[in-house]
Amino acid sequence: MATPALEISALQAWYGESHILHNVNISVQPGEVVTLLGRNGAGRTTTLRAIMGLTGARKGSIKVNGVEAIGLPTHKIAHLGIGYCPEERGIFSSLSAEENLMLPPQLAAGPGMPVAEIYQMFPNLQERRNSQGTRLSGGEQQMLAVARILRTGAKLLLLDEISEGLAPVIVQGLARMITMLKAKGYTIVMVEQNFRFAAPLADRFYVMEHGQIVETFAASELNAKMPVLTELLGV
Repeated sequence: MATPALEISALQAWYGESHILHNVNISVQPGEVVTLLGRNGAGRTTTLRAIMGLTGARKGSIKVNGVEAIGLPTHKIAHLGIGYCPEERGIFSSLSAEENLMLPPQLAAGPGMPVAEIYQMFPNLQERRNSQGTRLSGGEQQMLAVARILRTGAKLLLLDEISEGLAPVIVQGLARMITMLKAKGYTIVMVEQNFRFAAPLADRFYVMEHGQIVETFAASELNAKMPVLTELLGV
């Protein structure tokens, strides 16, 4: 068995006095697409933020390719080869699309995806490369947020609600993007409310409730698990 790309054991996390995560255990193999499902407030986004050291106190273990990251500051965690795409995207309005793309430094973990390859994957961004960041559509901003991570050299991608609020045709494009990235060997952990978007893409699923993992299953078990998901998520 290969060393997991991400292995979380007995993770607890707090925001101030609020205890949000309770003994979360997640294991993701290299090249897998794993989706965290759950209602709003279940702890899914907090899990991604805890991986990056963006919560308050943390306890437990977070290993990235076998390296313990629980005690590292956020910038050193990123240098382990993790790219985090938050729900708010973080596009700089005063910069062009291409300036946004080129802004983050390369990570020590490995060379980033060449800009030519990024533009091949996201032709809209090449067409709009000179447009101001906030003049891009919501879908183009989402593509730019992911593309910016790919250029850094990150191979483990944490994607938070990338399909939220986007038109169906854009969501279909994002699904194709994830399929392409998986084929290139990227490891992806997604937080998604859009079950129809996430279901065909993931190899495995974790379901969270009240800051805990309450179900875990493989894509091959999805049909059998639908009654449980209906109860937990209202799918």
